[in-house]
Amino acid sequence: MTTQMRAVSQRRYGGPDVLEIVETDRPTPGPGQALVRVRAAGVNPADWKIRSGAVRKFGEPPITLGLDLCGVVEAVGEQATRFRPGDEVYGCAFPPHGSYAEYVVVSVAALAARPASIDDVHAAALPVAALTAWQALERVAAVRPGHRVLIHAAAGGIGHLAVQIATARGAYVIGTARESKHAFLRDLGADELIDYTTTDFAAAIRDVDVVLDPISGDYGPRSLDTLAPGGILIDVRGTGPDRAAVREQAEARGVRFVEFGFTPSGIDLESVTNLVERGSLRVAVDHVLPLEDVAKAHELSESNRMKGKIVLTL
Repeated sequence: MTTQMRAVSQRRYGGPDVLEIVETDRPTPGPGQALVRVRAAGVNPADWKIRSGAVRKFGEPPITLGLDLCGVVEAVGEQATRFRPGDEVYGCAFPPHGSYAEYVVVSVAALAARPASIDDVHAAALPVAALTAWQALERVAAVRPGHRVLIHAAAGGIGHLAVQIATARGAYVIGTARESKHAFLRDLGADELIDYTTTDFAAAIRDVDVVLDPISGDYGPRSLDTLAPGGILIDVRGTGPDRAAVREQAEARGVRFVEFGFTPSGIDLESVTNLVERGSLRVAVDHVLPLEDVAKAHELSESNRMKGKIVLTL
C-alpha cells in the first residue's frame, strides 16, 4: 500500500479558490481508530464555513476538510475491534484531517457498516445530515405520533431527511420550501408545504410542537410564533442573531429553545441504516463531482439551492 495519497488542502482561509489537491503522507491509525480508503465524501455547509474562516474551532490552516465519508477499512489500530480490513463503512471524520482525501483515520466509534441497499455515493451523503435530523427529532424532541413538526429548508440536506424521519415517527409534517420543490417533498411524506417566497410561514402556521431550523437568522424568532405551549425550537445551524435573546423570548412564551449540534455515533448511524433498509429513508443527491472539482462543489453548496446533497468521488 502506498505511503502517499492525494488530499484537498487549504493553506489559508478564503473562497473556494483556496482549495487545492496536494500529495501528502498517508496517515496511520492509532488506538481505537481505523484507516479508511475513501470512495466518496459528502459536502456539508459546515465545510465551506470552515474553509472561509467563519468557523475556526479546528485550528489554523493547513486543513483538509470533509465530515461525511464512505469507504473501505484498510487497517485498524489497537483496541479497534468493531471493524476489520475489507469492511465497507460510512461515518464521520473531522478537520484538520477530514474526508476530502484518499485515506482518512477515523474513530471506529464514528463508523457503521454501510447500508447494503445503497451505493457509496448515497451512503457518503448521509452521516452528518442524517445524524443531525435523527438525533434532533429522536433524542431532543422525542417526536411521536400526533406531533405537528415544522421543518425549514425542507428540501435541503438536513431538511429532506428530517421530513422522512418525522413522517416515520407518525408526525404531521409541515415544510418550508420553494414551490418548485413541493412535489419532491410530498413524495417524501410531507403533509403540508409553505412556499416561503410568497407566504409568511409565521402568519400561516400555528400550534406546532416541534420546529427544526437549519437556517437560523430571523427564522428562529419568527418560528416562536408558530409553536404551541410547551413546544420546542431546535436550531441546528448555530448562526444568526443573539441566541440568548431568542432563548429569553422562548421562555417568556412558555416554549423551549435548543441549540443543537450532532454527535458522531456509529450506534446512531445503525438506527439510520435500519430506516434506510426498511425503505423509510432515502437520501437525495443533487450533484456528484470528482474530487478535483471540490471548488465547484463548494460554490454549489453556498448557493443554498440544493435539493439534497453534493458528493465528491475519489
